[in-house]
Amino acid sequence: MSRLQQLFATKQQRVLNVYCTAGYPQLDSTLTVMTALQQNGADIIELGMPYSDPLADGSVIQESSAVALQNGMTLATLFSQLADMRTHIHIPVILMGYMNPVLQYGFENFCAAAAAAGVDGLILPDLPEHEFETEYGSIIKQYGLDFIFLVTPETSPQRVLHLDQLSSGFLYAVSSSATTGGNTNFDAVQVYLQKLAALSLQNPVLVGFGVKDKATFEAVAQYANGAIIGSAYIKALQGSKQPAETTKIFLDSILQ
Repeated sequence: MSRLQQLFATKQQRVLNVYCTAGYPQLDSTLTVMTALQQNGADIIELGMPYSDPLADGSVIQESSAVALQNGMTLATLFSQLADMRTHIHIPVILMGYMNPVLQYGFENFCAAAAAAGVDGLILPDLPEHEFETEYGSIIKQYGLDFIFLVTPETSPQRVLHLDQLSSGFLYAVSSSATTGGNTNFDAVQVYLQKLAALSLQNPVLVGFGVKDKATFEAVAQYANGAIIGSAYIKALQGSKQPAETTKIFLDSILQ
């Protein structure tokens, strides 16, 4: 079983996936932040690979990407930072990013480096399903990595079922057709999540976009296996000189 499978085998509800940007707030913050997330209750770490044009991300995560790039973060630097990750990070780690820098690095080289570092899965929102099926999916599987597709309220039931078949680890349910960090109507989200539940999907469902505090986490946790928090956490880290303490305060506010 993969780490993600092991997690969902033992915990089916209130799973918390927290997004952080590699190299933020400082270049050498990556493992400090990841360790603090693990120590304070995160179940999954979604590690963002900074990119200059992050299409799905709102202004907060865009700004964190810009800062991380200014700090000098690159994929090569990231993999060097993650080289000994598994000596102290035991929860699942997912790399989230965009195809352009991955292709520049070399797709198979990237998958090999991710697997060697102990990364569990990938989220690449701009990798189309056709290219996944015909070219890249076999490489991802070859290196034992899970791949998570995103679905939205506008995704047809037939396509949701198809993306669920292609995904492994979990399915990422985008709460609304917007960028990360916006305000979300959670009454509408609940209707959407009930529709997803009725499809009897093979993968667990985690909800992202707009989940920012205890109330919104609890709201989506009623109808899905858990949630993904990103922009609110990045906002908490802005200007923090003590990211470990900031992380504890933030996660306590969600989980306590």
